[in-house]
This record gives sequence, C-alpha cells and structure tokens, in this order.
Amino acid sequence: MTVMKTSLRNFFAHKGRMALSAVAVLLSVAFVCGTLVFTDTMNTTFDKLFQATASDVTVTAKGSSDTGETTSRTGKPPVVPASVVGEVRRARGVKSAEGTVFSTSVTVVDADKDKLSPSSGAPTIVGSWNRNDARTMEITSGTAPEGPRQVMVDADTAGKHHLKLGDEIGVITAVGTHHARVSGIASFRVTNPGAAIFYLDTRTAQQTLVGRTGVYTNINVTAAGGVTDAQLKKNVTRTLGHGYKVQTAKEVADANQKDVQSFLNVMKYAMLGFAGIAFLVGIFLIINTFSMLVAQRTREIGLMRAIGSSRRQVNRSVLVEALLLGVLGSALGVGAGIGIAVGLMKLMGQMGMNLSTDDLTVAWSTPAIGLLLGVVVTVLAAYLPARRAGKISPMAALRDAGAPADAKAGAVRAVLGLLLTGAGGWALYVAAAADKAKTGSGWLGLGVVLTLIGFVVIGPLLAAGVVRVLGVVMLRIFGPVGRMAERNALRNPRRTGATGAALMIGLALVACLSVVGSSMVASATDELDKTVGTDFIIRSDQQNGLIDKQAVRAVKDTPGLRQVTEYRSTEAQLTTPDGKRLKNTAVMAADPSYATDVRTKTVAGELEDAYRTDSMSVPEKFADAHGIRLGSTVTVAYEEGRTARLTVRAITSSDTLIDSGAMYTSIKTLAKYVPAGEMPLDELVFATAEDGHEAAAYKALKAALHDDFPQLTVRDQTDYKQELKDQIGQLLNMIYGLLALAIIVAILGVVNTLALSVVERTREIGLMRAIGLSRRQLRRMIRLESVVIAVFGALLGLGLGMAWGATAQKLLALEGLKLLEIPWPTITTVFVGSAFVGLFAALVPAFRAGRMNVLNAIATD
Repeated sequence: MTVMKTSLRNFFAHKGRMALSAVAVLLSVAFVCGTLVFTDTMNTTFDKLFQATASDVTVTAKGSSDTGETTSRTGKPPVVPASVVGEVRRARGVKSAEGTVFSTSVTVVDADKDKLSPSSGAPTIVGSWNRNDARTMEITSGTAPEGPRQVMVDADTAGKHHLKLGDEIGVITAVGTHHARVSGIASFRVTNPGAAIFYLDTRTAQQTLVGRTGVYTNINVTAAGGVTDAQLKKNVTRTLGHGYKVQTAKEVADANQKDVQSFLNVMKYAMLGFAGIAFLVGIFLIINTFSMLVAQRTREIGLMRAIGSSRRQVNRSVLVEALLLGVLGSALGVGAGIGIAVGLMKLMGQMGMNLSTDDLTVAWSTPAIGLLLGVVVTVLAAYLPARRAGKISPMAALRDAGAPADAKAGAVRAVLGLLLTGAGGWALYVAAAADKAKTGSGWLGLGVVLTLIGFVVIGPLLAAGVVRVLGVVMLRIFGPVGRMAERNALRNPRRTGATGAALMIGLALVACLSVVGSSMVASATDELDKTVGTDFIIRSDQQNGLIDKQAVRAVKDTPGLRQVTEYRSTEAQLTTPDGKRLKNTAVMAADPSYATDVRTKTVAGELEDAYRTDSMSVPEKFADAHGIRLGSTVTVAYEEGRTARLTVRAITSSDTLIDSGAMYTSIKTLAKYVPAGEMPLDELVFATAEDGHEAAAYKALKAALHDDFPQLTVRDQTDYKQELKDQIGQLLNMIYGLLALAIIVAILGVVNTLALSVVERTREIGLMRAIGLSRRQLRRMIRLESVVIAVFGALLGLGLGMAWGATAQKLLALEGLKLLEIPWPTITTVFVGSAFVGLFAALVPAFRAGRMNVLNAIATD
C-alpha cells in the first residue's frame, strides 16, 4: 500500500512530464484499435451485403468463378441455357427458381461520355431486375425497367453523378453499346460499399451482355419451407448432374468474403506494422522519460532507502508509475481508435465507398488488445530505469552522487553494438551477393533487424563521436552558446543516443523506401526505352481489361498509323517433351509485328519465327526445366478449342522485365484451333505511327476512341513513364503518411527529452542567467541542442536506410530492375526537414526555460 501511495504521489506530482509519454502511448494504441475497428466494420458491412444478396442456392455455368465474377476472355459471361430453369424447378424442395443475367465487365457512361464507374475501385454491375434483387433494393423513384430503352440505377450512383429520371446513359460491353434512359432509382436496404449498379429488363440484359436471348448467367433458387440450403443443393445437383456449378448462399457469401478478406488483410497488417513501428519509437520516449525522472529523484530515492525501503520496493514504485501511465494512455487510445475508425469510414465515403456507422463493429478483443499492448509496452520500457533506480545506494543518493557510472556496462554495450552492427552489415552483404531473390530476401530481413538493433545499442558511442563532428560543422559558428549546446548534447550520450534513435527508425524506413521506389522507376523507364519499340499502347479500363473487336477496328482505321498489333492471351494444358502435363498455363498470342513492338531478347532462335503457323516460343527457364530445345514439339490443348502440336522456334531470355516468362504464338495459330465464337479478345493493342507523324497520330487516335470507346486509354511512352512514376509515388506517399505517426512520436520524444532536461538543469540555467546569459541566448542554446540531436538521428537514419535500399535494389536487379538510383532531392529534403523538426521540438522547452525566475532557479535544490 505504501508503494502504491508513493507511486500515485509521484505520478501526479510529475503529471506534466508524463503527458507526452502518455500521448505517445495514446497514438500507438489508437492506431492499432482504429485499424481493428475499421477492418472489423468493413467485414461486417460486406457480410451483411453478401448474406442479403445471395439466394438460397445459385446455379451457374461450370466455368464461372466462386465469387460470381462471370467474365471470360471473350468479354462475355459464361451462361446456362434457359431450359435449365425448368429442370431446377422440378427438383425436390424447390419453392421457386428464376434466371438472371449480370456482368461486371462493363463501362457505363452518361450523355456526355463521362464514366459512371465508382472512384473507389468497386465494381460496376449491369444485370437484369429480378425478385432476388427486389429483396435488397427499394424503388424510391420512377419504375423498374420495362423494354429495351429503360434502365434503373442505384440511388448512391444517381446522387454521385447527378442522374435523374429521363437521363440517357450508355452501357458498353463486348457486344456493343446499348443506350437507354433512366426509368427508376432504387435504394439499398443494406449498406452498399460503393458498387455502381444498373438494372435492365431480362431480355435487354441478355442481348446487351451476352448478345443473345434464351440464356442466363445465374439461376437463383429459393428453398421450400423446412428444406435446408445444403439439402436443396444436393437435390438440385442430383437433378442437373455435375455439368453446372451449384452453391449454397453460405458458399457464395464465403467466396465473396474471402476475396474481400484478402484485400482487407493486406491493409490491416500493413497498418498494424506501422503501429508497431510507432510503439518501438515510443519505447525510447518512455525509457528517456523514466530515466530522467529517476535521475531527478535521486535524493528522494536515497531517503526512501535510508528509512528502510528495499530495492524491490523502489523498483516496484517506478513500475507502478509506468503501469498507471500505460493504463491511462491505453484507455484514451482505445477511445481515440474508435474515432480514427469513424474518420477512416468518412474518408472512404469521400472516395466512393459508402460505410455506415450503424455497422460500426467494436469487438471485445479490440480494447483488450489495445490495453494489453499499451500497458505491456510501457511497463517493459520502464523496466530498465526502474532497475537502475533500485540499484542506487542510500549514501550515494543522499550525497546527490546518483548512480555510479558503470564503465563495464558501457564497454559491454559498445562491444555488443559493434558485433550486432557488424553481423547486420555482413547479412546485408550476403543478401546483395545472392543469386536468387528469395534467398537474398531472408538475408536482407536479417540484416535490417540486426543493423537497426546494433545502431540502437551503439547509439551512445555514435552520439559521442557524431555530435562532436556536428558541433564543429554546425554549432561553433554560434560561439559560446553553440559550444554549450554541444556540451549539453554530449552530457548524457545514452539519452542523446536514445532520443536520436527514435527519429532514426522512421527516417531509415523513409530513406530505404525512397531508394527502392526511385530505383524501380529508373529501371522500368530504362527498360521501356530499351525494349518498347511501338509508339502507342491502348488498353481497357474495364474490370476484365479486354478490348472488343469494334474498338480494334477503330484503331486500325485511324489515319497516320503504320502498324497495329493485337495482343491477347488464353489458357491451355501443355504437355512438354519430358512428359509433364501443365494445366491452366497462359499462352500469349499476338501478331508477328509484336516482335518489333516489344524487343524481347532470345537465347536461341529468332522471335519472329515463333509467329509462324503452328510455332511458338518458350522462356529460357521453362525450356531448361523441361528439356526443350529449338525444334522441340509442345502439345497445347486449348481450353475452349482443339489440341495443337506446336514447334518451338525461339527461346526467350529470362533476363527481361516486360513479359518475363511469357510464351508466344501467333493469333493465326490460335484461330486455327479455337472456334471464332470462343476466341479471346485483345488485352492490349499496340500502334506505331508513320515516321515523323507521331504527334498527329497520337491526337487522331485519342479522338477516334474518345466518343465511342471511352473505356479505352491511349498512352505513349511518356504517358506510361509518368503513370509508373505516379503510381509508385502515390504508394510511397501513403507509406510516408503512415510512417508520419512514428515520426510524430519521435518528435514528442525530442520535446520530452528537452523539457525534462530543462527541469533537470534548473539551477544550472539560473546560474548561467545570473552571470549574464540572456533569455535569447538561453533559448538559442536549447534550440541548437534540439537541432543537433535531430540531425544526429537523421544522419543515422538516412545512412542506414540508404544501405537497406541499395541492398534491396540488388535483389530487385535479379528480377530485371537493374538500376540503382539515390533520390538525392528527397534525402536532402528529409535531412533539412529534420533540422526544422529539431527547431519545432524545442519551441516549448526553450520558451519555458526563458521564462524561469533567476533567483528561484538558483535556489532550486
């Protein structure tokens, strides 16, 4: 009880000094809890949607996917004959059965040719209005579609794009473009996570999506009373045989949820990883806080020991303070985490994904995890200062001698740090020298961990050396004030090292990712320059990414083009000369001109020969694995066609980035074995302008596709390079934003260290002011101390991060990304920014120091 009273008294006596540590715990716990609440809410939303929209049993074509995405390489969904509906109705336990048609491989535009697709990446769905949809949708305006010129749209899409009754829209599919006017608007009875949904009548949907009537993509089956979904599935399967895919509502919902879950897990664990980094940085802040508080209470601890308190009681007193800090910070963090989750939901709403706060899900495990993490991390971080407090002898404390310097411990720390850093450096060297990316990645991970721990452990030794150098370079120009700032930073190298290490972690990751991102862009750009010989690349923004025949014809009819190349893929079962059968193998089919559009290196033969009839190419690694040489025959059983025996005319190099590992054949060869109705559509179309007419052809090509084919995008090489740069830049900016949490916690650490240091040096500051140091000079001294600590952390972090990034690039080189590029503008900006971070962190401590009363400061004991 005495220990608890002492801990409570000390905690509330230093509540101002504990505040920043509590904020660090709060931020870290809030990020963890916010991530968990947000992803749990997303799961709840999608669970409700999938359960509400699935019929008791669904019958689809054998080739359709489990998730209901029905598009094939022909651009049309797999279908079942309308006669199957009658067969299903005869199955035992069937209350009703209804055929429907839908597709997600569509583009919908308004009268101005603006796309009505969700900005969140959610699908655009066009389907037939049916009884199953009527359960989850309520017509709030107008009527359901009747006839070929009517379409109904969901309310969210109508509101977002300002659609009203009577507005004209166009539905673009592989069949062609269908025009209709909005006849009705329907609202979801459950939360719509952001999909854009358009309804046609059944006959129009069949013609628009499939190109013929008398077929359905889905048959929705409702069970009679007392019949379970599992029993209904058995009955329907018994009636139809095994030529169709039959799924229960749970199976459909689980398949859909699995797809969503894979995306959510990536986001969830990435965000938790950044929260973990913030926790790691927060540990340094807490260690510094308690170390300085213990140092300031040395005499008090001595008195406690003198009147009978044991080491264990002193130790426990400090740990109880840490426990109180952890509980308070974690409890506030749990509440803040729920606020972060709501904020993320609002942000997703602005991006087009509608999430209702009615579905806000706070599982019991979320606050439990947040509290446990916050308390455990705080108590563990305070353990070393608590242990040092318990080791202070009563007489030394009463003499204000503090804990004796442990030279042996310092030497052991230095040796251990050097060993860890050396081992980490060796692991990075092994990773850089690896001949396989998979092997090297393990060594890279080990090297990153060891060098990071090594730099943290050796921090005090590095601080003693680096700060002296920075003092010569940065501080001496400020005269005596600069020298005092240098001595203050060197006064306690362990404290300076820990404070700098907190900033080092975040900046090391920033530097590493900057190097990797810049190297990827530089390597890909260089590969484009060396490999791509065509002027323009046309691709589709539709979910299936396919380009229909009418669009290809429009490209070929564009004036100013010298050459147009079609490029498509199909799947086949391959039988290699060594007798191996390889199912679901992708085979790329293109026009012979593709050999000049993309200059793929070969190790044997010429790629042009692979486009001869009944010929193909294989990649080098595939050839080595299956004993294939020039002239070898590979049996290719096309998924939707006959079996061909193709002769290998070229073996492509594995040392390439674009289409690495692809097998090529000609479109003529593909057409010989695959029926015209089953021929896959193009995935890409390449166009080359007549010499000297590139700009005019580019303009003409965009104009030819703009009105009738808004789903297509035309890019030249400059566009592609910029797109690549933008995509990687957006990814890095998102990562930097998440790393900002760790950097904010590190800044709090600098602020806390300076604030406690000012309190620790109260009498010293009073004496300096008494002998003539002005308030302005005092504030400058504290600011310079802060800047040198921040720059010290930045130097360590940027150096370490660039070493990690350079090693990672060596592994990327094994995958074709061969150029190393150091983004000096980014590195320089971060370094200069670190100095400003130091200035910012010193504002409050410097202001408080300048306001000290000189006499009161001198009288401080």
